[in-house]
Amino acid sequence: MTNIDEDRVRPSHHEDVHDDIYGEDGSVRADFLALVGAAIADRDLLFLRQEVASLHESELGDLLESMQPDLRLALVKLLGNDFDLTALTEVDEAIRLEIVEQMPNAQIAAALGELDSDDAVYILEDLDKEDREEILAQLPFTERVRLRRALDYPESSAGRRMQTEFVAVPPFWTVGQTIDYMREDDDLPDSFTQIFVIDPTFKLMGVVDLDRILRTKRQVKIEAVMRETNYPIPADMDQEEAAQLFEQYDLLSAAVVDDNGRLVGVLTIDDVVDVIQEEAEEDIMRLGGVGDEELSDSAIETSRSRVPWLLVNLVTALLAASVISLFEATIEQIVALAVLMPIVAGMGGNAGSQTMTVTVRALATRNLDIHNAWRVVRREAGVGLLNGAIFGVLIGLAAGLWFQDPNIGGIIATAMLINMMAAALAGIMIPLLLDRIGADPAVASAVFVTTVTDITGFFSFLGLATWWFAIS
Repeated sequence: MTNIDEDRVRPSHHEDVHDDIYGEDGSVRADFLALVGAAIADRDLLFLRQEVASLHESELGDLLESMQPDLRLALVKLLGNDFDLTALTEVDEAIRLEIVEQMPNAQIAAALGELDSDDAVYILEDLDKEDREEILAQLPFTERVRLRRALDYPESSAGRRMQTEFVAVPPFWTVGQTIDYMREDDDLPDSFTQIFVIDPTFKLMGVVDLDRILRTKRQVKIEAVMRETNYPIPADMDQEEAAQLFEQYDLLSAAVVDDNGRLVGVLTIDDVVDVIQEEAEEDIMRLGGVGDEELSDSAIETSRSRVPWLLVNLVTALLAASVISLFEATIEQIVALAVLMPIVAGMGGNAGSQTMTVTVRALATRNLDIHNAWRVVRREAGVGLLNGAIFGVLIGLAAGLWFQDPNIGGIIATAMLINMMAAALAGIMIPLLLDRIGADPAVASAVFVTTVTDITGFFSFLGLATWWFAIS
């Protein structure tokens, strides 16, 4: 094995590399990337083990995403069993699959045995069925059963996100027995804040917080200090709904139960934070019509994810163009209309997007429902009327002075008021309607709101102009 020179492996800032691998902009430092690249080229396992393998899983994930694919795979291969597989839960799916496909199944199986069950499921669920079964077959029986049970739950459900490692005791145990059990059993989770109480059939009866255990005398029975679990989470509940329960009731962890009320796992706040971030990113991406696109995707994959909604946008753009064609003669006579009409449609589109974004987010967080919908609709209509009046006056004065024609100013001011009102109503009514019929408002709202504002904007402006100049 050839090592890097001591001066190159251990530069003057070497002691700071591990403590802070990020630059001021929050990205992985270029000099650290260069050091890692040089260590890979020279196969300096000492440096890689000390300064890379010992990184926190999130830091190692950021490092992997910052590296070129060939160096990334070489790093994983060189580290071998020292590579922390948990880091793969911190990277894009494409990068995760790229790395896992290059790792022997035996190595993956050995590494999974050291992970929490939720992290193990996160990695296994993206693998081919054949590879997944081969890896599971190499795991101990108990762990294999736990992982298979979690994988049987629907994707993006609480059952997929839960940890199957938890502490559960019967109600007739004393506090002293429980403490001794926690001290002596080597198979307990690395960290936990609650102890669950179950009956002989594993049905959840209650929960005891660790601080309550520590403040209670040893001879007291668990059933005397346990409290009822008010918010058990069904294993098939959508992960976003589970996250909302955590937010609503300020939970740090929650029991996950099956259809029969039996304890099958625990959902913890660290997993819920990941869910919240994931769902927020998903909503933002869907609002833009880009699906599950990731930065590591190829140009072909990215194009494929964007094409469908671009096609829908093309169809709606043709509808807007057909409205313009109805007033072709008017536009030929009054050139100013061609100059000004994009302003009306553009302002309406932006106003509609503002309302739509707020509405979609309110629906996702369940802050908007049938009980307060009409109050919010009235508020948004008022906002549309107020903003339409403000910007109608501004653009009306500007257009009148620009073209030296008060008629043009009055027409565009009126059209702006109409379209801003339509934008506000479309921005809230369309997501509400889509949600009502079971469609995802985040996916489909944008294109329909834009269509409404374009058609209303063009029709109101050109229609008013045609009518006004016909009677004058």
